[in-house]
Amino acid sequence: MRDLLVAVPATGLFPRGEKALPWLISPQPLKLNRTVLRRLHSLGHILARFQDAAQRIYRRSAEGSLHSWLAPMLDARKPDWLVKVQRSPALRTAVPCIIRPDLLLGENGTLSLVEIDSVPGGVGITYWLSLVYAAAGFPVLGGADGIAQGMRRCFPQGATIAVSNESADYRPEMNWLTQQLGSPFCACRAEQLPTPYTDSRPIYRFWELFDSDNIPASRELCQMAATGICSLSPPPVAHLEEKLWLALLHMPGMLPTWQNELRSTHLQTLLSLVPHSWVLDPAPLPAQAALPHLNLHSWKQVAALGRQARRLVLKISGFSPLSWGSRSVIIGHDVPCEQWQLAVFSALSDFPSHPWIMQEFFDAAIINHPYYNAHGDISMMRGRVRLCPYYFRADKRTELAGCLATIVPEDKKKIHGMADAILVPCIAG
Repeated sequence: MRDLLVAVPATGLFPRGEKALPWLISPQPLKLNRTVLRRLHSLGHILARFQDAAQRIYRRSAEGSLHSWLAPMLDARKPDWLVKVQRSPALRTAVPCIIRPDLLLGENGTLSLVEIDSVPGGVGITYWLSLVYAAAGFPVLGGADGIAQGMRRCFPQGATIAVSNESADYRPEMNWLTQQLGSPFCACRAEQLPTPYTDSRPIYRFWELFDSDNIPASRELCQMAATGICSLSPPPVAHLEEKLWLALLHMPGMLPTWQNELRSTHLQTLLSLVPHSWVLDPAPLPAQAALPHLNLHSWKQVAALGRQARRLVLKISGFSPLSWGSRSVIIGHDVPCEQWQLAVFSALSDFPSHPWIMQEFFDAAIINHPYYNAHGDISMMRGRVRLCPYYFRADKRTELAGCLATIVPEDKKKIHGMADAILVPCIAG
């Protein structure tokens, strides 16, 4: 097994041409119990319906028939041309073809959905790991070829995968992915897309919309997508890439709207998965009001909470270089009081141009998982788990194509890829 894992493709999967795996190797995938597996298999459809509902709600707000405050909040700091693009008739029902939630694994198979990524990295790594562990005889979730099948379902005529310099760390794995997919798939640097763009092949957009000014063809391609001339996925619908939607899900005043837009079972599933979340809006509350669930009257009181009481997470909502890769994430009980207070007041001062959200911290369960230590022997890690299932939307179906587990030592508060982490696919336990 270890020999298979160290056989990194000659073209490399990592930045700077690294050939060694930049994480810990395990002799086996992560085993998931039946409860988690059932939830994972059903979640893709529910998230697809959630994104469809978000599109409808945004559109009605932009048209003035529902929650007039909502569209301006979601459009904050976006250039006028991009707002015009995402409101175009051609993109009324446009949604990403790949959905990747970040799920923290809790006790007894509980899950916490802390983010939904519409431009997800790791898809190539997940495919490679699925192939490697499947070759070793493990029945990986989604199947050995699930990722490739999902891409071909979404892009039956092939696609150009355009990766930006901002996302350059993912370029090697996306290059490798297109090699596995074969013709008519190819990869290129997003900054080198030609203008005017005349290729009829669909484009898989692996660049963030906030980065459009650095990509000469971005604005033209987005406008072409808005007129139906070009197929661009994820579509240039910037509001769907905002974390604000997770806070809007829990906003009491939004509950009737969600009840009208979603099946009751889907809504209850989402409310149970997404931790309580809030928009950091500095507007003062009436004397008799309180922040829902926090039961505090002001953000000043939230900023003054003691370490044990502030089991809360701050993160910027989107349309910023800080909005991905955990760059803006601040965990309340992991920083000194002064730093927490500064972070809260700084986030409030960013509103409305750069909205932030706050989430209730979720205690991921501690599990034991084997890995190869520096001597090549098997050791056990006590760690916490993040699951990243990859769902592909095509042909009116949303299917699970693979699931990457990231296991970090138990003392880590943020769960993401790192040298001390174990990365493996998942199987049924």
